[in-house]
Formats: sequence, structure tokens, C-alpha cells
Amino acid sequence: MPLHKGSRPDERQLSVNPFYGVADPVGGMTESPPKHRLPDAPTPPATAYQLVHDELMLDGNSRLNLATFVTTWMEPEAGRLMAECRDKNMIDKDEYPRTAELERRCVAMLADLWHAPDPSGAVGCSTTGSSEACMLAGMALKRRWAARGPKPGARPNLVMGVNVQVCWDKFCTFWEVEPRQVPMEGDRFHLDPQAAAELCDENTIGVVGVLGSTFDGSYEPIADLCAALDALQERTGLDVPVHVDGASGAMVAPFLDEDLVWDFRLPRVASINTSGHKYGLVYPGVGWALWRDAAALPEELVFRVNYLGGDMPTFALNFSRPGAQVVAQYYTFLRLGREGFRAVQHSAREVARGIADRVAGLGDFRLLTRGDELPVFAFTTAPEVESYDVFDVSRRLRESGWLVPAYTFPPNREDLSVLRVVCRNGFSTDLADLFVDDLSRLLPELRRQPHSLTRDKAAATGFHH
Repeated sequence: MPLHKGSRPDERQLSVNPFYGVADPVGGMTESPPKHRLPDAPTPPATAYQLVHDELMLDGNSRLNLATFVTTWMEPEAGRLMAECRDKNMIDKDEYPRTAELERRCVAMLADLWHAPDPSGAVGCSTTGSSEACMLAGMALKRRWAARGPKPGARPNLVMGVNVQVCWDKFCTFWEVEPRQVPMEGDRFHLDPQAAAELCDENTIGVVGVLGSTFDGSYEPIADLCAALDALQERTGLDVPVHVDGASGAMVAPFLDEDLVWDFRLPRVASINTSGHKYGLVYPGVGWALWRDAAALPEELVFRVNYLGGDMPTFALNFSRPGAQVVAQYYTFLRLGREGFRAVQHSAREVARGIADRVAGLGDFRLLTRGDELPVFAFTTAPEVESYDVFDVSRRLRESGWLVPAYTFPPNREDLSVLRVVCRNGFSTDLADLFVDDLSRLLPELRRQPHSLTRDKAAATGFHH
């Protein structure tokens, strides 16, 4: 209850420090607000801010989060632009035609970057992230399959490696598509092109190739996959399209691996997605979905909006969302250009390679990848290490603030547990040195353990795709 002037607050009324509210507690909050129902009365803005701010201090530090691929640092100028645009609804093309124009330019830039036959004629859109973009691509594949006139009662299927991001499992569940997954075998941690082709039949809507696996950062061989499907078509007449899930790699390979053919230069590649908020260097959440031409995206899935005499094709699962991330993506394209992106991604890869080499030099670990494709590397404990496992390492690193995921691989390599380090823009050489120093410091204690903790007690960090 509010205090009358001249009265003395008791301890119950001062359970919230008045410093966070007003100096004179009259009319201010004098006890903790409820956590699971709306408060009865308004809270002063400074008090509400401080309460929320203090609780969020217990979150992890995003700059030290080596689990996430998501961008955790942008220039202040990008932040200002996002603040200026956060109240603009992307769907209102008539009200915000310039925001819509910036989206169109981003699509054209990506189409050019990914070698679309006619970048000006490529079809694409922004999304909330790669998960939505993959849903859209899968919907287009399924609709194209249906247009071919399958037999009554036929069930569509989608072929992919077992290492795909969980959004593809969601797509198959939501849109009633049979998932056909190529398992891992030995030291092959992603899709095998020939095995994928053997899983295809007349009801296969497409094959997903991943440019940058979330499990270990490696590229899947997209060109070899297309070649295997070309051979399948020669033998059987089956014409199976490919979607490239380039959530991370589609914004790395064009700048660092220019000779790698994975994109629309391959005629069998019908669509590509990427996450603008990963190696597109934008805060979450923005993604992009592109099709090689209008024929690859069934017309009935495209909604056209006229604004200022123009024609804007739109294709998305959601309706309302802020334009801030799209504006930030255009800012980043304009700000960096090809040379700037090349420099940023090269720096991230060099940091990843450097850390991987130093981790290998510690002697306790075995590298699965070295950061020479995505700026990402995965490693596990060496065979002779028995006193601790990767879950122990993850738990102990968290004590120093580092969030490094520990997880097991999918079939047929459930026996393999690894740690993965993602290097992003803003993760400097200095931070990399601090990480390796902290890892080195905890090893003597881990080596003295009588045995590794069980997995259910290891408290591994979350595995963020």
C-alpha cells in the first residue's frame, strides 16, 4: 500500500530498494511484484526497468557464447537504424515502401552473390530466420511434386542427411512428408551423395544439402550430390531438385571459397536459404529464401502486393514483423561490400583455425574439424583420456563464463560425444587467447578426477543450431 507522508516504511514495505523506484517511497512500489500474475497497479518505469535488468544479469554473456551461430555484435550505426525501424511492420508495403524496396534489393544482391541465372528475375523474400525459410522451400518442393500428378494416395518424401537442423524434421511433421535420412558412418558426419540418390523415388519432392553442418561446421558436397542425382535421372528418368540449406555457409563460401560450386551454378539447385542473423552479420532474427527463377516457386504460393505502381511478390508464413532486421541487413551489405565480407569471414576463420590448432596441441583432445570451412570446429577427448569427458569440460568452462555445447552425434554415431566452438564476428584473437587459457587451466583438475561424471550430472550447455 502507498505510504502517507510522514509515515515510516516497515521492512516488508522496503523489500524493494526505494533507490530503484523513487527517493520518497510515497506512491512508489514497496514490495516485490507478483511473478505469475499482472500487478494490481502500475510500476514506475525506472523500477520496472531495474527489476527486469537485474534478473537478466543472470543470463549468460552472449559474446562468450560459443554455442550459438547467431550474431552477437553489430556496429552502433546499425543499432541506431534498427531502433529507428523497430516500429515499422514489414507487411505494410504501402505504408513503408522504402523498407520494402530495401528488402527487394537484398534479394537481388543475394541472387547475384549465389549466381542466379538472372539475378533481376530471381524470386525471394526475407523471413524471421532460416527455419521459416526452410519451411517455405519445402512447401515449394511439395507443391511442385503435387503438380506432377502423383498416384492417388502417394506419400511425398524428402531425402536429407541425419545431421540436418531440426527445422527439417518439423517441416516433415507439419506438412506430412516422410523424412528419409542418410545416417552417419565412420568418419563421415554428413550426407553421402550416392546414398541419398538411392533413397529417392517417384515421390521424392527433393533432396536437402547442407552448406555448413551445425554438428561440426563441415560443408556437404553439393556438386557431388547434384552429379549423383543427374546420374539417377539418366538411369530412371527421375528429376529430383535440390535445396541448399545455407543457413551459415551461404554467407561464408561466396567470399572465402569462391571456386566451390554449390549454388545456382548447378542447374539442379532450385532454392537456397540463409540466415542473415548468422554469418550475414545481423542481430536476430532475419533469414532469406531464394529460388533460382519464377518457375521454381509455384505461382499459387506467391502473393503480390502493389505499392507505388510497383509489384512486390511476397511469400511468408507470418504476417506482422518488424522491418528493423531487413534494414540492418541492407546496411551491412552496403557497409561491407564483397571485400568487407571477405575480410570479416576470413578473420573469423583464422581465429577458428588458430584455436583448433591450440586445442589439438593440449594433447587431451582429438579434432573432428579444424574450422577451415565454416569458422567452426568440433573436438572430442582423446582415446586415452578416462578421467573426464566432453560434458565435464562444458560444465567447467561455464564456470568461467564460456558457453560451449557438449552433445552426442545422431545415428549411427551416437557413441561420439563432442564439443563445438563457433567463431563469429566480434570474437577476437584476444578473446580466443582467454578461452584457450581458461581451457588449459582447468585441465589439471579434470585429469585428477577419479572418473568422468555421468551425462545426467554433467549439465552440458544447450546445443543451439
